[in-house]
Amino acid sequence: MPDAGWRATLCPYCGVGCGLLVAVEDGRVARVKGDPAHPSSLGDVCAKAVHLPPTLRTPDRLLYPQVRARRGTPLERVPWELALRSTAERLRAVIDEHGPAAVALYASGQLTTEEYYVAGKLARGFIGTNNFDTNSRLCMASAAIGYARSFGADGPPCSYDDLDAADCVFLVGTNTADCHPVLFKRLRRRKLAAPDEVFVIVADPRWTETADLADLHLALRPGSDIALLNGMLHVLRRQGRLDGEFIARHTLEWSAVAQVIEDYPPERAAALTGLSAEAIVMAARRFGDARAALTLWSMGVNQSHAGTDKNAAILNLHLATRQIGRPGAGPFSLTGQPNAMGGRETGGLAHLLPGYRKVADPIARRTVEARWGVPPGTIPTRPGRSALEIFDGLASGEVRAVWIVCTNPAASMPDLDTVERALRQADLVIVQDAYHPTETTRFADVLLPAAQWPEKDGVMTSSERRLTYLPQLVEPPGEARPDAEIFVGFAREMGWKAAFPYESTAEIFDECAALTAGTPCDYAGVSHARLRAEGPLQWPVPTACHPGTGRLYADGRFPTPDGRASFVAVEHAEPLEPVDPRFPLVLTTGRVRDHWHTLTRTGKAPALVRRTPEPVLEVHTRDAASLGLQDGDFVEVTSRRGKAVAQCRVSDAIRAGTCFLPFHWGRELGFYKSANNLTLSGRDPLSGQPELKACAVRLRRLEPVA
Repeated sequence: MPDAGWRATLCPYCGVGCGLLVAVEDGRVARVKGDPAHPSSLGDVCAKAVHLPPTLRTPDRLLYPQVRARRGTPLERVPWELALRSTAERLRAVIDEHGPAAVALYASGQLTTEEYYVAGKLARGFIGTNNFDTNSRLCMASAAIGYARSFGADGPPCSYDDLDAADCVFLVGTNTADCHPVLFKRLRRRKLAAPDEVFVIVADPRWTETADLADLHLALRPGSDIALLNGMLHVLRRQGRLDGEFIARHTLEWSAVAQVIEDYPPERAAALTGLSAEAIVMAARRFGDARAALTLWSMGVNQSHAGTDKNAAILNLHLATRQIGRPGAGPFSLTGQPNAMGGRETGGLAHLLPGYRKVADPIARRTVEARWGVPPGTIPTRPGRSALEIFDGLASGEVRAVWIVCTNPAASMPDLDTVERALRQADLVIVQDAYHPTETTRFADVLLPAAQWPEKDGVMTSSERRLTYLPQLVEPPGEARPDAEIFVGFAREMGWKAAFPYESTAEIFDECAALTAGTPCDYAGVSHARLRAEGPLQWPVPTACHPGTGRLYADGRFPTPDGRASFVAVEHAEPLEPVDPRFPLVLTTGRVRDHWHTLTRTGKAPALVRRTPEPVLEVHTRDAASLGLQDGDFVEVTSRRGKAVAQCRVSDAIRAGTCFLPFHWGRELGFYKSANNLTLSGRDPLSGQPELKACAVRLRRLEPVA
């Protein structure tokens, strides 16, 4: 039980899903610490969570609804009743003139499961559009598609406990120390306590704190992950380290992969990755010798035009060696947002319906339509627009209205000039947020003040499929309302009150949970009351007496018609934008430990801002010397789309030919601080996830201002 005066909840930052204890004084969050009773984090906590209190009641909290009478006029405060009526009238006018496909909703992994569910029901079942997507598209879409393509359904099969059981941990495309620090600390404790028990491999162009823990650091070229993974699988096959019986009994399509990996001997894989053949052989041997091998990955794999293929290459490696479904063994994607998993479960991507159902499946549509009480054929038959396609549609005029909820695409999207142009051209921009101004709220025609953590209650799902209930601990400031309450109020204003009768988030969750029954992410046996009484649970939890499921596929059966997983043959593909004499370096982007996404929250924590006040460009010593750069110089970074300016850090901690810039800073904090001035909007053809990890740039030293 929590200490007296402390209330248990969940961290609102990354997908680790750390349990927190919160002390409330005078109606405000006063202190935050780790919750030893929460199974995901066991009392550990990172600096971002500790410094949550000052981020909640700030001068820029959005307190009241605001509306523009027309484009170009100032936002004016209005009562909630008028704000909802205005939103309903203006959206109805767009639908009447252009049809429901001209409307799009773009939401966030910060939403609770109940909020996701109501938003999706509203969009698909009542507005009549599948244009409902979320910023998970920038984060985890390639992993979601990858799992479904290979295993038959989305969902990481592992648990955090596997970090304590694995004897080989392979981290690829993840700077876990900065992005998932509590998990990294768990791995580091294990490694330091018994260094010979676990072999750590890190594949990353940068030498980070994560790489510093590695027994083997593979500083590969950005974008060459498939060549590395295919090369490792080639070595394992050549050395007879595959599990032929598992392949024969539990998988399909191995022959196609076997044929492809013949073309990836260590020498060719070395040429493509920039690594040595010996390093690739060592990585393969260590993986193949492991009793239990665990692979962790994140945005460095997913944010690519070949992201789903990179995921397939990871899953191929695990299927071929039977490193799945056992303690310490499995492929484990690390989710970026606190409830990106909940969003996927409830249909929070443009091709999904609740329970991992597919929009294109007529049986799935009929099931959901029946539950929502709408006529058959109400839900459009084709997937809606994914995140970048929503903004493409706004720019082309095919989408006329967008409702943006709890996210900041005018800072987080690639190629920001295109995003801003799309928002300026929209007929109607509705933004629902806790803060104003942000890069996105300044484009709003309607501005709706939202409650945030811990001013509302609901459920979130972590990377290990663990559902945690978050209680409301304080009242929201001003007239801010929970997002679910806003959606329900809008639905009633549109005349759909009978379909949105909810008086509590518990009622919403029950309806959503019932729709997961019989699906791979079944948590029909979960309720708010059970989570409050028993604590967090890992799905599947099909009945009220089921204890939850720590590990998927332990029986070797997968959620496919014949119970078998599928190998997917994939080939190396170079980044979309090659370097050339004009743009000779590859820029990769990512997070830093002290900040979160677009700074709308961590940028208000004084201690975090003091520690990391500005973006810093990492440049290799050799590249700096060729350009006349010294450590600490200010540098102009130019791509084919725009420019950014940052102070540089010169070292050997990044691969030559590559530079790194964190993406947190948007244009609101200085136009040329934004890394997304530079990035490109090319994307994976299956997942729609943009290639944020590689674009071609040039650097120029800026002379000091006298």
